[in-house]
Amino acid sequence: MQATPIVTIQAAEELLTQLEEFLDKSEASFSIVIDRGGNVLGQHGRVPEGANIDILAALAAGSFAATRELAVRIGEEEFTALYQQGKHSHILMSAVDDDVVMATVFGSKTTVGLVRFYADRTVKQIAAVMKELRSTPHFEPVFTEHDLKTATQLFGR
Repeated sequence: MQATPIVTIQAAEELLTQLEEFLDKSEASFSIVIDRGGNVLGQHGRVPEGANIDILAALAAGSFAATRELAVRIGEEEFTALYQQGKHSHILMSAVDDDVVMATVFGSKTTVGLVRFYADRTVKQIAAVMKELRSTPHFEPVFTEHDLKTATQLFGR
């Protein structure tokens, strides 16, 4: 598992654009991109009523981790998609890469086939964004003398 890269403003905008296009074409209502630890990297759409995004992300990551372990137990490296069907809402979780998952909530307005078709395309585009972020060199923050004095005043020695 790689460390989740810092999502730049440009990458966040790209993720938003990809998710907007995906929701428009698939007619799904909400999609979220998370790392395998449950941290939100991007989201778009109408959040399900009463849902807390952070809890949703953590549960989706946990569910995908459990499914990954289940796959290993039956001789698969991993399942790349997980579909849960409810009475009114459904969720499709798709592996973007080894460290990122896209979870999509949709209702009876669309079909799992349509959502999965466009999810496959979107996952590839998001994977490219993540690959680019990981290949970007990281710079150590530079603190000036003024920054250190200010921190000392705020927090003491």
